This record gives sequence, structure tokens and C-alpha cells, in this order.
Amino acid sequence: MTQLFRRSPLALAILGLLENGPMHPYGIQRLIKQWGKDQVVNVGQRTSLYRMIVRLEDAGLISVGETARDERYPERTTYQLTDAGRAASRKWLGEIVATPRNEFPEFPAALSFLMLLPPEEARGLFEERRDHLAKRLTELDAELASQYEGAPLPRVVLLETEYLRAVTHAEVSWIAGILDDLQTGSLTWEPAPTAAPPR
Repeated sequence: MTQLFRRSPLALAILGLLENGPMHPYGIQRLIKQWGKDQVVNVGQRTSLYRMIVRLEDAGLISVGETARDERYPERTTYQLTDAGRAASRKWLGEIVATPRNEFPEFPAALSFLMLLPPEEARGLFEERRDHLAKRLTELDAELASQYEGAPLPRVVLLETEYLRAVTHAEVSWIAGILDDLQTGSLTWEPAPTAAPPR
């Protein structure tokens, strides 16, 4: 069954957190957010987390530890990592770190159809994106600075934030070049005509 399980960032995060010992789903979600891993793992919907936990259990990668009831909280089931889950997380880590994968993000897909918009409109949209990214860059810089102050965390636990900062900085630089080219006219096009509807 583990051979058929399709890896995902959320599945990897759950297995990684369970390395520290059994946890219940709420604790997993809280730690992902507390440790800033929600920058790279989508845990906005708790139902997605619960569905993934069920899938991991069905695949034999995690197992039920115990179910406890507390007067203040509803019944909570803890989950623990199995040997198969530990092996799978190590295998996934090796594959993901070593092998780039075409992940089909939205932005390059939108760029491939940019010719549908007039250059002036595209320029305004690029400026808006640049401003969003510049704000994000400031947030990432502040987060890294705060993590390195006082009792600093080991750098290895901040690598994903460093990576996000580097990628965001690269995109801001690339957009600045596109905006310059649109300004000078070295990048321009005629908007693609709207196709006539089929008869």
C-alpha cells in the first residue's frame, strides 16, 4: 500500500512532525503554524489535514496511538509514526531534495497567455505583483532577522524561509527587468485577437 501512496508536502510534514513522538491532529496543525511551516505546507483547512491523516493511516505510514478524553476538549486521537512511515519520509526527502520536478505553478501558465492583454495593462499588473512581492520580501527578512536574534534557531530549520526569500528576491528582480523593457518599448506586442465563437 505504501508504494501506491502519492507524496505531498502535507504528508511529509505530518510524518516529519511525528518523528518527535505521538500527536493529535490539532497539535500537528498548531506546530506547523507555530514553526512557520505553513509557508510551505497548506494547513488552512483542518479537514484537509484530517483527510491526509486518514490516508496515511490507511497506507500504514502512521497508526493510532491512543484516544483520550478531557473534560475541556472533545475526544482526541493521537497518531504515531510507523517504521514504514519513517522509511517513506526518508525516501521522499531524498527524492525531493535531489530531483527538480515540474510542478506547474499558476504564474508561468499566466505568462504563457500574457499576449491576450494589452502591454499597458500587463505593465500595471506586473507593478502590482512587484509591490506584493516586495512586501513579502520585507516580511521574510523580518522573520529571518527575528529568528537569528536572542537564542537563535539552528540554520537548518530556517532553510525553507531562506529559499522562499531567495526565490522571491529573484522574481522581484526579474519583474523589474520586464517593467524596464515595457517602459523602453523593447518588449511589446499586439494583443491577440479574440477568436470568433464557433458556429
